[in-house]
Amino acid sequence: MKIVAAYLLVILSGNPNPSADYIRSILESVGAEAEDKRINHFLTEVKGKDITEVIAVGREKFASVPSGGSVAAIGVAARGGAGGAPAVEDPKKEEKVKEKEESDEVKLPVFPSRKFSFPT
Repeated sequence: MKIVAAYLLVILSGNPNPSADYIRSILESVGAEAEDKRINHFLTEVKGKDITEVIAVGREKFASVPSGGSVAAIGVAARGGAGGAPAVEDPKKEEKVKEKEESDEVKLPVFPSRKFSFPT
């Protein structure tokens, strides 16, 4: 991911064909390890491709990756499965949820030492 991020930074700076040296210099500037083998492999994979198309294809692939669900299945199995005894709900949990619902206010920090004045 760090190589992809560095590549995108170079693209955003206006260079449509970043070299391994550009990517390496960005990674080294933030103290990240720059592996030449991985950088060169990445550059060969994206060579001649439009970055927006690469991102679109990546999003499609990422959408097919399963996420969530497995934690819920583990929780059901730990309670004795779906056919086991009904789970007893914890009343403390409900109280915490209610507290969050009641406080919809947004609290902003106050800076008493700063005085703001608007021109008239």
